[in-house]
Amino acid sequence: MGENLAATIACDGSVHLTDWALLRAHGADAATFLQGQLTQDVVGLRTGDARLTGYCSAKGRLLASFIVWRMGTDEFGLLCSADLATAVRKRLSMYVLRARCRVDDASGEWSMFGLAGAAAQRLTDGAEPWRARQQGAQWSITLPAAEQTPRALLVQPAAASAPLLPALDPHAWSLLEVLSGVPRITAATAEQFVPQMVNLEKLGGVDFQKGCYPGQEIVARAQYRGQVKRRMVQMQGAARPGEEFGGGTVVDGARGELLVVAPV
Repeated sequence: MGENLAATIACDGSVHLTDWALLRAHGADAATFLQGQLTQDVVGLRTGDARLTGYCSAKGRLLASFIVWRMGTDEFGLLCSADLATAVRKRLSMYVLRARCRVDDASGEWSMFGLAGAAAQRLTDGAEPWRARQQGAQWSITLPAAEQTPRALLVQPAAASAPLLPALDPHAWSLLEVLSGVPRITAATAEQFVPQMVNLEKLGGVDFQKGCYPGQEIVARAQYRGQVKRRMVQMQGAARPGEEFGGGTVVDGARGELLVVAPV
């Protein structure tokens, strides 16, 4: 690992995540509605747990990926790429039908910050990854570390002041996202991958016991019949999400480090 890359990883501070959005699903049927739409067991999601999940098309291709957590008894937060928020909210809302559930884009009401290093460790009190904790009006979500650098998300009311922490270079945060191996589907990669191609099931983002959701049969067939011929791996190079590189398709990239779905 080069000195510049090592210095970037050994970072401490926070960055405003303007490329993230927050959707809010709420209502008496919110849990059961999301259960029938996402790859994750939402009904079984306990207060204090956050999870990765996918939202698939009927062909089993990921329309979006989310970090989902229970914000209340009948309320869930869904963090996703900002460039997908409008289309995904509209699509989810189309399938609500008679369910007592509403899906809103709450990005204007909330701000998202990425924290790394000691700042993340302090915010989460060193909790294990995928723990969500409410502290007053804000939420903290522990993320998997990247090269032993702690990471966390802070979700707070938009009117609140930014965290009093050193400013973290957005490119440094992007690099940590890549090095963590946790994929985030964006507009450039929507509808290109089944969940296993981006290792979503290995990261706990797919529950194969929960029952039906769009594309579930295709996702299950790929899992049990060994039909996944491409997997996400880390490579070095310069390319953007959605571009071809090294015989595969780029999922994410920063500072010469890439996540690429390539033949295996």
